Amino acid sequence: MSEPARVVLVGREGCHLCEEAREVVAKVCAAAGVTWVERDVDTSPDLPAEYGDLVPVVLVDGKEHSHFRVDVARLRAALG
Repeated sequence: MSEPARVVLVGREGCHLCEEAREVVAKVCAAAGVTWVERDVDTSPDLPAEYGDLVPVVLVDGKEHSHFRVDVARLRAALG
């Protein structure tokens, strides 16, 4: 059984900030050897309703890490 992803990107289809965040998260996670997944806030009923206005949201180890824009250095440090 594989371990759960350390990073979760919560976004929505058609969101330009989510597209930018996806690229950053993919690059940083690949460099760190960390797994990540993306969840759609509009189709995942278990996501808190407050994420709808904050996307993209990055969760690291289950905790909110960033909203709207991903700070590359801060994400690297969190995964280091």
